[in-house]
Amino acid sequence: MLSAGTRGMMLLVVALAAAVLGGCATYKPAPKVFHEATIQPYRLDSGDRLRVTVFEQASLTNTYTVDQAGYIAFPLVGQVAARGATVSQLEGVLAQKLRQGFLRDPDVTIEIDRYRSIFVMGEVGQPGQYAYVPGMTVLNAIAVSGGFSTRANQRDVDVTRKINGNILTGRVPITDPILAGDTIYVRERLF
Repeated sequence: MLSAGTRGMMLLVVALAAAVLGGCATYKPAPKVFHEATIQPYRLDSGDRLRVTVFEQASLTNTYTVDQAGYIAFPLVGQVAARGATVSQLEGVLAQKLRQGFLRDPDVTIEIDRYRSIFVMGEVGQPGQYAYVPGMTVLNAIAVSGGFSTRANQRDVDVTRKINGNILTGRVPITDPILAGDTIYVRERLF
């Protein structure tokens, strides 16, 4: 027969194991589409700042920001949808709109002047909003945000990413690439 102390200790171990295993069940690895998004052409969204150059048209050449609704306000043609478009697609749309009664054969080029921010949360030195740099990995983002805290899980993190209008969250290793607009959450380690 087990003593009350031993029985209590066994119940505590079982409860702890259930909590640990239950916590593991709430997180899922990143779906395939999550990783495929990192090798697709960059898609514009709110917060991206674009440098638009219209050849020999100094009055149209300027920097434009994609607003919260996903549009840029472009002279002569008005609001132009940018959200979800690639840079080359937006170049084509602007050129086509300018051909409609404004310019004979416009030559439009677009460069991304500043990417939308990334967000780093959880067990890092300084959680917050940070500038995205192409080619960044999760580890780079953590380094920019002050590194891991003493309680951080340093193997993998949860990343929330917008893909084709859907917001997905997946657990990825710290060596994975990230995209502009991603939110990175560094969890606390259990032991």
